[in-house]
Amino acid sequence: MDYQNIIFEFVLIFAGAALFATAFLYLRQPIILAYIGFGIVVGPLGLGVIKQPDHIERLSHIGVILLLYLLGINLKPERLFHLFSKTAVVTMLTSLVFFIATASAAALFGFALVESAIIGASLMFSSTIVSLKLIPTTTLHHRHTGEMMTSVLLMQDVIAIMLLVMLSGGQAENVTMAIVLLFIKLILLIAIAFALVKYVIDNLFSHFDIIQEYTFLLALGWGLLGAGIAEYIGLSYEMGAFIAGVAFASSPVSLVIAEHLKPLRDFFLILFFFSIGAQFNFLLTQNVLIAGIVIAILVIAGKPFVFKQGFQLIGEDKRFSMQLGVRLGQGSEFSLLVAYSALTSGLIGMQASYLIQMVVIITFVLSTYWVVYRYRTPISSKEKNRMD
Repeated sequence: MDYQNIIFEFVLIFAGAALFATAFLYLRQPIILAYIGFGIVVGPLGLGVIKQPDHIERLSHIGVILLLYLLGINLKPERLFHLFSKTAVVTMLTSLVFFIATASAAALFGFALVESAIIGASLMFSSTIVSLKLIPTTTLHHRHTGEMMTSVLLMQDVIAIMLLVMLSGGQAENVTMAIVLLFIKLILLIAIAFALVKYVIDNLFSHFDIIQEYTFLLALGWGLLGAGIAEYIGLSYEMGAFIAGVAFASSPVSLVIAEHLKPLRDFFLILFFFSIGAQFNFLLTQNVLIAGIVIAILVIAGKPFVFKQGFQLIGEDKRFSMQLGVRLGQGSEFSLLVAYSALTSGLIGMQASYLIQMVVIITFVLSTYWVVYRYRTPISSKEKNRMD
């Protein structure tokens, strides 16, 4: 690996992203799209300054991990359990509807049965990154809107992990056993995480809390340790980071530490959105252009309506349900993982993989516009809609 080249790439990414962000803000455009747009410009399809952005995408994943870790820190365990019990029906029903609708659309465009099913399954999920990035921090952590969104997104993550296990699990009987083992590992990880926080982490914080550098390091190390262990035992980095955060939520210093970690999270999330733009190749999607646009419109128009009906089913009011639906109305970064896993396993071809990527990118962009111009977000160019 060329470390000098990495330094150059970081200089280019952040200087260029700052320039693009300035222009986008003057033009009253969502700042997230500036990062994606700059990635397209300097990526392989654009100027070609960054020819292989894969390593940037891998680094940027730390931002996703930190996002879930901070989310967990702000959720008490008892509150989380209540939310899961309330939104489980909504998550399962809406996921089924999204699966049937997008799989049927893919079949109508000539994709094989298995490919259509995988396209439908991959597009069931909403983006944790886009949804949570576009909601004000105070709303995310302390209000009903953020709590409801979080519980749906986390349950979708569990479904996505099971789907990934099924795609790479071999024979059907092995898949069933793998899923059972997955839940056993999840329960064990939760129990161990809470025990470690109670008997080790809290004691270390209380003993060395006057050294801010150490408390920052310990909090960061704990979150990344949870993420790493979860990935090692077959879960995901995001799930492990969230569990570590929820276990740490009862600590008296948790909210202070969370504030210190936010700039680090944002640093890596800029890389994440840049890598999305840099890795997308419009030329390779030409054969599925019409299908991609139609399915993207189906997702962006259908998801808010379906989510609205689902949330109303559990007693939420009409206006609130619509806002939740709009904020959750896009494809997911998990969709890309499902596409990659299915492609590697030989279950789908390149065209199906490109279709999924295309739909995710289009829905990211359209959903961002819809949310930024309709609801309160930290990145709105309109002062009346800007809320941190």
